[in-house]
Amino acid sequence: MAGIRRFAAIEVGSYDIQMKIYEISQKFGIRELDDIRHVMELGKDTYTHGKIGFEMAEELCEVLCRFREIMKSYEVFDYRAKATSAVREAKNALILLDRIRVRTGFDVKILSNSEQRFLCYKAVASREGEFNQIISKPTAIVDVGSGSIQISLFDKDALFSTQNIRLGSLRVREMLPRVSVDSVHLELLIEELIDNDLNTFRKLFLQKKEIENIIAIGDYVTFFSGAAKRKSGKDCLNRDQFMELYQAVRGNTPDQLASKLGVGAENASLILPCMMVFKRLIETTATSLIWVPGVTLCDGIAASYAEKHVKISFAHDFSKDIVIASRNIAKRYMGNIGHTKVLEDCALGIFDIMKKYHGLGKRDRVLLQIAAILHDCGKYVSMNQASDASYNIVMSTEIIGLSHSERETVANIVRYNTQEFDYSARADKSMTSGMYMTVAKLTAILRIANAMDRSHKQKFHDFKMTLKEDELIITADTLEDISLEKALFRQKADFFEEMYGIRPVLKRKKEY
Repeated sequence: MAGIRRFAAIEVGSYDIQMKIYEISQKFGIRELDDIRHVMELGKDTYTHGKIGFEMAEELCEVLCRFREIMKSYEVFDYRAKATSAVREAKNALILLDRIRVRTGFDVKILSNSEQRFLCYKAVASREGEFNQIISKPTAIVDVGSGSIQISLFDKDALFSTQNIRLGSLRVREMLPRVSVDSVHLELLIEELIDNDLNTFRKLFLQKKEIENIIAIGDYVTFFSGAAKRKSGKDCLNRDQFMELYQAVRGNTPDQLASKLGVGAENASLILPCMMVFKRLIETTATSLIWVPGVTLCDGIAASYAEKHVKISFAHDFSKDIVIASRNIAKRYMGNIGHTKVLEDCALGIFDIMKKYHGLGKRDRVLLQIAAILHDCGKYVSMNQASDASYNIVMSTEIIGLSHSERETVANIVRYNTQEFDYSARADKSMTSGMYMTVAKLTAILRIANAMDRSHKQKFHDFKMTLKEDELIITADTLEDISLEKALFRQKADFFEEMYGIRPVLKRKKEY
């Protein structure tokens, strides 16, 4: 049918390998045709030995070869294959990916944790009606994977914080002592592993906020989503219904659980750690509703592909989430809100008027905005080495929705905002050529914007920008003394002119 694409999304996960086949079109949206899974614990090798063994790698290649045959039978137009924490954390990840490429022809990309969680979040948000209703109240998306837990907090319809805790179901199971213990003792051990990190998260990020709704996603959530539908007739559970379900699960051996739920014993052994995460969150918050949408990473991969290549749009503004999360990071490090607002407005204004000179896109504009928001977060750590401290904070802070390379781009823009630009960064390969040029171009813009409010007194009430021949004229409306801003502006103008061949000039409105 014209306009319909067959698409395959493949997840090389920590516990299983999954492929979903979809039909995607602007008219009909995204429709799932098939779901194929093969259970294999890549994460068991990685989390125990630090790398994926030869036999496991061979089995993975065989599975992917079978997936390719299935794709041919469906006449798949395009695909995306993504690997998560088991491959990401393996010491031999590059060797494994090369073997996969040679043996199967698949180009598998490793997702950073923030990319992985953002795709899952996008899959949830694609169910727009339910999603928008749920997040109208304080909500946590809790993504329990094999290797880690991601908790993303919403307030007033916007994502304001996200944190990763390295305590996924498979990792917890592998961390437990390999001795025979009774079920009560096992629960206590799991609870001890979970509680310390959850309590720290609550103190640092929840503080006085209360969670009213939880959106439950992850590798093992689907095993009790069916139970949710049987109990409530829909994919939601209230607090009491969840606790009843938990009581039905606890105390069972993996074999007993496997028989009850109709899953394999290996699957069943991972359900209890997963459910205990939700139990402890529910017990320590005001959660009244748990929504189990039943989405997977593959659904997020398909949604992202549809948005980019088939031009299917979503009502939820994901870029806004990234910006709001960045503002909350800046708030945590006591950034100057007034100064940041001037910096943002000026930097984005320059970016827009210089569009034909820099050749950058919408995504780069978002990176510039984030850099403006986080440019002085390092002052919280060190006034004397603020640029390096800012770089380290950005690199150490997960910003959901940004890839590792995008976060590194922002970190370098923040660093070179006040530090001399490192012209050798490309030569010594600390940056790719694309990143190098993006960092240089956006740094030049941020420096000019920063010079506009060097005193941090917001002297300009309004400004207008015009391009005239080889000059960018910024006309500012102010009655205050701007001698400091003019002097520093001239210093920053040299690098901008070097990058664009355009000389920025700052003028007072009455002088123009």
